[in-house]
Amino acid sequence: MSVLVLASGSTIRATLLRNAGLQIDVQPVRIDEDSLRESLLAEGATPHDIADALAEHKALRAARRNPDRLVLGCDQLLDCDGMIFSKPADPEDARNQLASLRGRTHRLHTAAVLYARGEPVWRHIATPRLTMRDFSDAFLDAYVTENWQDIRHCVGCYQIEGPGIRLFSQIEGDLFAIQGLPLLELLTALTTRKDIPG
Repeated sequence: MSVLVLASGSTIRATLLRNAGLQIDVQPVRIDEDSLRESLLAEGATPHDIADALAEHKALRAARRNPDRLVLGCDQLLDCDGMIFSKPADPEDARNQLASLRGRTHRLHTAAVLYARGEPVWRHIATPRLTMRDFSDAFLDAYVTENWQDIRHCVGCYQIEGPGIRLFSQIEGDLFAIQGLPLLELLTALTTRKDIPG
């Protein structure tokens, strides 16, 4: 049996966990992220808190189906000067988002919540800061055209493990968190809890 249920369809999160030697069971959950995000914003929640709430909501949903297993819920939210960005709707939206991030620093709020026996037992939120360089419109157009299939499900319209790294002039923070999972902190928690040998 797998060590962990991953309540996410993210291939990069699954790859990071498997590359770390964990046996996982991928069980994506469907939640209305947009409605939940808007509701939390209306209540005055910060991007940090919204990412945490979305990760917990996903973990809880999967934990209800797997009451005797460890379940991991994750979410990632991008904010730039208080404006929250969503995954792009289409290539034009991706171009517009990247143009608005160009030459600026943004933050990724990467949240992970671990459930055991139907209760939250660990949570972590990492907040890396990334600065995009002032790339040309020609570079932007070519980047979106060539990478749309890979970036269409990515907040920020990039994957730093691929050509998206060329968008940046500076990165501060954990690379795993930028990819969508605070992996080192999770592995430490699983080891401390004795869920995995250490």
